[in-house]
Amino acid sequence: MKNHPIIVVDSGCGNPASVRNMIFHIGYQAIVTDNLELIGKAKKIILPGVGSFDTGMRKLDKKGLINVLNDKVIKEKIPVLGICLGMQLMTLRSEEGQLPGLGWIRAETIKFKNQGLVLPHMGWNTVKSVHNNTLFSNFPYKELAFYFIHSYHVVCENVEDVAGVTFYGYEFTAAFEHDNIYGVQFHPEKSHKYGMEVLRNFIEKG
Repeated sequence: MKNHPIIVVDSGCGNPASVRNMIFHIGYQAIVTDNLELIGKAKKIILPGVGSFDTGMRKLDKKGLINVLNDKVIKEKIPVLGICLGMQLMTLRSEEGQLPGLGWIRAETIKFKNQGLVLPHMGWNTVKSVHNNTLFSNFPYKELAFYFIHSYHVVCENVEDVAGVTFYGYEFTAAFEHDNIYGVQFHPEKSHKYGMEVLRNFIEKG
């Protein structure tokens, strides 16, 4: 078991324990916590989440997590990985709510536009790796299957930040990377071997 100061943020949205368990499965230790002191010592941070945008931001604010996360991510440049809602919270804003996002990346979150699409987009779908990136490095294939459940998706201002794309009615951003900031719309903790590799790449190379 490799000892690594990985913090999985307990924002009150979703089941962060499932992310911790997958990290444990690939040979690393992680702590699920909302303790500000422990988060302040983190060397890697994972921000998982499910649910609505404004609820997620309110829960981060209520727990006093926004300032410590900003310090770690923006000032200290600690690698951070957002999962599903966690990815969306990193953007500037969302069509789903009224509150501003964390604003760590120049992007916004929008609802799927195509009429006739069944929402949420749920189940397994293919992610195509684009550009040179960290999350999908050393994968044997360019197209990989991951598990999704969402009705909103991220649009990056800079195409260079896009690390992976998926098609559902049209092509959308499934993963982004910008300096120390990483996000995935899918759930790596539910995506079996490829999900394990994404988490391993973030931990070892992020």
